[in-house]
Parts: sequence; structure tokens; C-alpha cells
Amino acid sequence: MEKKYPIPPFTEETAKQKIQLAEDAWNSKNPEKIALAYTEDSEWRNRSEFVNGRTAIIAFLQGKWEKELDYKLKKSYWAHKDNRIAVRFEYEWRNESGQWFRAYGNENWEFDKNGLMKKRYASINDLPINESDRKL
Repeated sequence: MEKKYPIPPFTEETAKQKIQLAEDAWNSKNPEKIALAYTEDSEWRNRSEFVNGRTAIIAFLQGKWEKELDYKLKKSYWAHKDNRIAVRFEYEWRNESGQWFRAYGNENWEFDKNGLMKKRYASINDLPINESDRKL
């Protein structure tokens, strides 16, 4: 059986480790690698989109980074309990015409007993910014 450490139940320390691993993976912008952290039937809500399963996750992420150029993400711990972790995040990206954005949001994660994420619910807002206002 496939496992992704750390596995639940999480402590604050292991929840923060899981968050850092996710941040590092997403900053790699490698959809196939990222999808391996999710269950085969993982269910997502990302803004108003619903994505189900690894194949759909890969397609979603490929499309995301075709339009969100120079993407850079920072995640931070909010809370945890048992097999769930709440995360705050911000990321910056630019579109093809050069306009920069900062996205702010919250994610609620639920993991199976093997440490694979089975549910990811993300609420995200984008704010146009000047390139000189970038933080990440």
C-alpha cells in the first residue's frame, strides 16, 4: 500500500512537515509528481471548480501553469486535528500580458490512513499587483 509520510494522526510538528512538503511539491510545478500525494479518487474544490481523481488533478495543474506564469507559493500552518490540516497560503504569478497577481486563500485537507490527501477544499482570491510589489 502506497504511503506518504508523515501519516495521521498529525501532531503540530508533523502537520507543518506535511505543509512544507506540499509547498515544495507545488513549487516544482510538476503535475505528475504532485498528483502522487493524493488518493486515486481524491476530491477537490478549487475556487468554483470541482476536480476528482489523479488524472483530473494532473490536467487541472497543467492548465493552471500554462496561464499562471512564474508561479511561486508560500503555505502556512493554521490548525490540525487527527487526519485534517487547515492551511493559509499566498502565491504570486503573472499572466501572458505581464500583469502580476497575488492569490490569497485557505485550504482544508483530509488524509487517508496512509497519508494521501483524499479531500482538498480551497477558497482563493486574486489581487492584481505591480511587479514592484512582489514578495515571493
